[in-house]
Amino acid sequence: MELLIKNGRVWDGTDLRESDILVSDGLIKAVGTGLDVPPGCRTLDAAGAAVLPGLVDVHVHLREPGYSYKETIADGTRAAAHGGFTTVCTMPNLNPAPDTPDHMRCQLDIIGRDACIEVLPYATITRMRMGDEPVDYAALAPVAAGFSDDGTGVQDDAVMRRAMEGIAPTGAVLAAHCEVDSLLRGGYIHDGEYARAHGHRGICSESEWREVARDIELARVTGCRLHICHVSTAESVELVRRAKADGLPVTCETGAHYLAFCDADLQEDGRFKMNPPLRSASDRAALLRGVADGTIDCIASDHAPHSAEEKSRGLEKSAMGVTGIELSLPAVYTYAVMPGHITFARMIELMAVAPRRIFGIGGGLEPGDRADLTVVDFNSKFMVSRAMFLSRGKSTPFEGLELHGVVRATVAGGKIAYEENAQKQ
Repeated sequence: MELLIKNGRVWDGTDLRESDILVSDGLIKAVGTGLDVPPGCRTLDAAGAAVLPGLVDVHVHLREPGYSYKETIADGTRAAAHGGFTTVCTMPNLNPAPDTPDHMRCQLDIIGRDACIEVLPYATITRMRMGDEPVDYAALAPVAAGFSDDGTGVQDDAVMRRAMEGIAPTGAVLAAHCEVDSLLRGGYIHDGEYARAHGHRGICSESEWREVARDIELARVTGCRLHICHVSTAESVELVRRAKADGLPVTCETGAHYLAFCDADLQEDGRFKMNPPLRSASDRAALLRGVADGTIDCIASDHAPHSAEEKSRGLEKSAMGVTGIELSLPAVYTYAVMPGHITFARMIELMAVAPRRIFGIGGGLEPGDRADLTVVDFNSKFMVSRAMFLSRGKSTPFEGLELHGVVRATVAGGKIAYEENAQKQ
């Protein structure tokens, strides 16, 4: 397939410049003006929009196999394309969990059949994500985005050290969900002013940063590449900052909702419940500083769809997790770029460039690169409503709010995975 993206403002690494892009056989063939366009070439008009390298989300839950009533690969990747993403890395809390090559194949078969963008699945750190028996890292590394037990932290120090020692020789990333179970004490929102004022049980910040500290020290000893998932506390940001200053192979991510909200914004509604929880205003400020100064490497949605019933039980009893992949880019633009916390270039680094570098994912905007492109109109805005989602999950703290940045089209591997006008027809 040959495709011409014309009249857009193309990101050149430092700025947006008016240019066209010619795509052929899944690759970028040429970038510039006055391109020699072959007859019969399909045209995508990007007038008024920015053309960016395809976005990458390294932390999503697509729920299949095992929990397709929450989400499917087909619906989840359509939602990702709607959000401008051309590659996603899927977490392993599935049934069967991808803890052997055969179990991984169950997921890869569905991806090959149903995905409209690139999907790279994580393998588990431990068998069935139970936190005790390591998996065969050498066998799984060639087919995995990395290794994670996301949803639970590995509690046993010896098991985590053995895992890092096994993963380090493969060169793969260990993506750690950092949470000390013994410090949770039945909590389900942040242990802050809102919890105390409304009689809720809180999750203390130490439950996160204590395990962040442990895993950083294990990375220091083993040399394993450590990526810390969904950082939410000021202490975690500072620990990562020090680890980087020491030259350790440590990276991390946070989510758009942690940059936009704090526990003062909570409502008695399941759409405000996720793990880790929305923290304090000072934690949010630390996260914004972290994304600005490079301590935090990536924005990842932690897209975690649930059924409407599972999210209808209030703060205490609703399932943990919110939908996010369709809002991640406009939320970061609205709450981080527009107020001046980060630059436009930094947003692209966080959402497209750094994830590719850390996880070894191809793509770019140079001739010969795989044609993964996101076309976004940042001059347009929209009101968030449940009706707009392509994901089966509809629960989000952004509901009813106005966001800037409308994805006009997403091109994955040279094919149009999402086009706004086609969706409206």
